[in-house]
Amino acid sequence: MRILKISDVYFPRVNGVSTSIRTFAREFHHQGHHVGLIAPSYPSPWPEENFEIHRIPSRYLPLDPEDRLMRSGHIRALLPRLRQASYDVLHIHTPFVAHYLGTRLGRALDIPVVETYHTYFEEYLHNYLPLLPRQLLRFAARRLSSAQCNAVDALVVPTQPMLEVLRDYGVASPVEVIPTGIPMDELGEGNPTRFRHHHGIPDDRPVMLYVGRVAHEKNIDLLLDVLAKVRRERPDILLIIAGEGPARTHLERRAARMGLGDSLLFVGYLSRDGDLGDCYAAGDIFVFASRTETQGLVLLESMLMGTPVVTTAVLGTAEVMRDGRGGLVASEDATDFANKCLQLLTDHTLRRRLAEDGRRKAGEWSAPAMAHRMLALYADLQESTQRTAA
Repeated sequence: MRILKISDVYFPRVNGVSTSIRTFAREFHHQGHHVGLIAPSYPSPWPEENFEIHRIPSRYLPLDPEDRLMRSGHIRALLPRLRQASYDVLHIHTPFVAHYLGTRLGRALDIPVVETYHTYFEEYLHNYLPLLPRQLLRFAARRLSSAQCNAVDALVVPTQPMLEVLRDYGVASPVEVIPTGIPMDELGEGNPTRFRHHHGIPDDRPVMLYVGRVAHEKNIDLLLDVLAKVRRERPDILLIIAGEGPARTHLERRAARMGLGDSLLFVGYLSRDGDLGDCYAAGDIFVFASRTETQGLVLLESMLMGTPVVTTAVLGTAEVMRDGRGGLVASEDATDFANKCLQLLTDHTLRRRLAEDGRRKAGEWSAPAMAHRMLALYADLQESTQRTAA
C-alpha cells in the first residue's frame, strides 16, 4: 500500500504528533508499505528517515515560536509528483494548513482521506489566547473540530473517551479507536546509573520524573505543588522535567518563589536513541497531570522502562489507567497526589509490583499491532472508494 501523510508538525519539533507519525510510518515501512510525509521545514536539520519526507518551506509563528506555518503554494506545486506516486490513501495529522490542503489533495488525487484527532483543543486554546473568553474559545474549538472531522472519510482517535467527546460535538464520520503503538526497542534497555551520574544525582536520591512538552496545558504547576508537599516528608526528593516549551520560564520563576530550586531539575529535550530511555529508567516514579492528553503515550513509555506512574485520569490517561496496572491514579488535588507519590516511594514491594505490571501492559500496546489495525482501516476505505467509483 502507498500511504501519504501530511502534518503541520514533525521532528525536529518534538511532541506527541511527531512521535505518532514516526512510529506508524516506520512500522508501515518495516511491513513493506511505502510512506510519504508532507511536513514543514525547520531551521535545524533532522536526519533522514526510512520513509520519504517532502519538506515544505515554512515561516515563523510569533504566538508559537516552536511551530512553523507551511506555505500552501509549495504544497499545491507537489500535486503532479504526488499523482505520479499513485498513493492509495491520504492521512491528515493536524488541523491547520495540513487539514485544508490535505482534503484538497485527497479530492485531487481521488483517494480516501483519513484524519487523526490528536489534540483536545477545547482544553488547549485558552492557554495561548488568554485575552479571549474561555467559553468563546471552547465554542469555537467545538465548531471547528466538528466541521473538520465531518469533512473526511474516516477519523482515528487514540482513545474511547476522545471518541465520546467528538460524538458530543456532532461528528458523524466513521471513527476508529487506534492508539499509537510503542516501539518496543526504540528506548533501549535504559541505564539509570549513567543518567544519574551524568547529571550529578546520587544513586539513592528519590526521583519523580515528568517527560513531555513544558506547556501550560500539561498542568505542571500541579506537579510543583505536589513536589512541595512531598519534600516535607522526603527533603531529598528531586523532580526532573525532561522537555521544553513555552511554560518553562513561568515554572522556573514559580519554583524559585516556592523555594524549590534545589529540588527541581530541567534537562531539556532528550534523544530517543539512548538518553530518554536512561532518563525514564532513572526515575523512581513518573508523575503526570495533563488535562488534555488524547492518549498519554509517555505513561506507557515509562511503564515499558520499569518506572511506575502516578497520574490524574482524564481522557487518554484515563484510558491507559483504566485497568489499574502500572501505577496509581490520583485526583487533581496536590495533597492526594503527593500522598500517592509518598506511598510509592515508601512501599518498595508495591513499586516493584507496579513496575512489573507496567512492563507487561506496555507490551500489549506494541507498534506492530497498532500498525496492523491502521492498515486494515486504510484497506477498508480503499475498497469502499473503489466500490463507489464502480
